[in-house]
Amino acid sequence: MQQTASQPTVVKDAATLPPVEVSVRKEKVEPVLASDAANLKNFSVVIASLSVKLNAESLKTRMQNEGYPVILAENEQGMYRVIVASYDDKASAAAKRDEIYQKYSALGNTDYLRKTYGVPFNDLWILERQY
Repeated sequence: MQQTASQPTVVKDAATLPPVEVSVRKEKVEPVLASDAANLKNFSVVIASLSVKLNAESLKTRMQNEGYPVILAENEQGMYRVIVASYDDKASAAAKRDEIYQKYSALGNTDYLRKTYGVPFNDLWILERQY
């Protein structure tokens, strides 16, 4: 199945941010661990796409230590999606994506974030799960 992009959703946080385009990609994914199946909803916040499972597992551990209920999912091309939140609706996923972006971008620039967490947090996107 080909990955397709839907129209970007513009989300506005009236308090601090100008409208932020939320990238939404549609993919067929399966949880790496069967125990995560019930938590993988229709719309998920992806913080990284990695081709090496060990790297995805390492990032999962780092983000779990930050308090996120991380799910690793794999698409049909063998890419691992590191998911930090998953919801039934796009609006909730978009709001969480903005919250995470604000939290981590306030800590430092993308170089600092990449060194500290392994990801720059500047390419968060929403995965719309296909079946």
